[in-house]
Formats: sequence, structure tokens, C-alpha cells
Amino acid sequence: MGAEANAGKSLTVEVDGVVYERLPIKTRLVVRDDDIVQVVSEYATDVVRDGDILFVTEKIVGITQGRAYPISEVVPRKLATILSKYVTKTSHGIGLGMPETMEMALRECGTPRILFAAAVAALTKAVGRRGDFYRIAGPKARAIDGPTKNTIPPYDSHVVLGPARPNGVASDIAQALGGSITVSVVDINDFGGNVLGSTDKSTSALVLKVLSDNPLGQDHQSTPLGVIRRVS
Repeated sequence: MGAEANAGKSLTVEVDGVVYERLPIKTRLVVRDDDIVQVVSEYATDVVRDGDILFVTEKIVGITQGRAYPISEVVPRKLATILSKYVTKTSHGIGLGMPETMEMALRECGTPRILFAAAVAALTKAVGRRGDFYRIAGPKARAIDGPTKNTIPPYDSHVVLGPARPNGVASDIAQALGGSITVSVVDINDFGGNVLGSTDKSTSALVLKVLSDNPLGQDHQSTPLGVIRRVS
């Protein structure tokens, strides 16, 4: 199929003594009115084989579900502004480190849960432990993507929430494609990732290992899905 690795990435990786291909699949710009099953079928049908794992990024699913919101339309409450100041910001993603994304976390996860996560994180960070905020806030909070300059327009000025019913979406895609494949909806970035939904949860640990270096990249690659295939 002539797959090409994204810049700075490799098409193959060795995990536990086994070599796997990570084949990025390039698509057009996906928008709110698209049907995620149709989009994936259009671009992946001629690529996947029996035994493959097809992985789909959570952002493309959330966008087609109408879960992408222009920053200009998100009005953060005072609590969101305060909490966002304590979130560590990185060059690869703002996460909840801006009032608008924190506001969406409060709406998605509930104010009590976010406040509890923030309180615990403040205590444990003081003794050198990190990551408790997102562990407690949960996958909905982790999956929220804020605007970054490297994101394809117009989503470089949007907050995108994690997908609704990710397991159902994975099942719908698998059914449409047919054959013996696994479909996973993933949230992967340069710092790690999560499998949000899958047709075979026993493959989740492998998926995270194979994608640990984020082969789809964080920039303008237009590769929001890909295939994991065992080579040897």
C-alpha cells in the first residue's frame, strides 16, 4: 500500500520481542456533519486485513459527534479560571491548563469530582507525586483536547471533548469493515495514552505499547487513524 511514516516516526516497532507495523492512514478534513463509520470505511477498507488492529483517534470521533466547541463559545466560570492556573502546561498540549478547557472538564465530569481531584493533586504534588489529578478526574478529563497551533484548522481554535460511547463506536466500525479485525478508539499523545473503547479489551495493553511514541504525530499530518499489524 506504500504507507509512509510520519516525520520523525518509524513504521515499525518491536514490543516484547515481536515486530509490529504502525501504518498511518491519511484522510481528508473531518467535520461535524460526517459519519465516523463512513469516514473510516472510506479510508480503511482497502488497508485493513484479518488480524489487524485498527486504531482511531478520539478527536476525530468527538468531532463527528458534535463535541468540538469553538473557544469563543465557551464561557468559563470563575472556578475554571482559578483551577486552570494550577495545571502544568506543555509544548505538546494545553490540556486543562486554560479556563475554557477546565470549564468543559467541570461540565463533563462534574464540579465535585474535579474539585476532589484538584485537592488530592495539590496534596500529593507537595510530596513529589504527580498525575493524581487526571487519575481521579478520569478518562473524560484526560480526553479533552485544547487548541494548539499545530492542530489542523479550524480545530486549532476549538476545545474537543472525548467521544461518547467509544466502545459502541468501535463496534460499529468493526461491523462495517467486516472480517476478523479489532477496532480501538485511542487517546494518544507524546506523553502517553489511553484506550477509550475497543472491540477487544485484551489488546489494550499491546496497543498502548505499540503506539507509545505517538506514530500519528501531533501536528498537521491528517492521519487520524492507522493499522497495527504483526510482522514477525
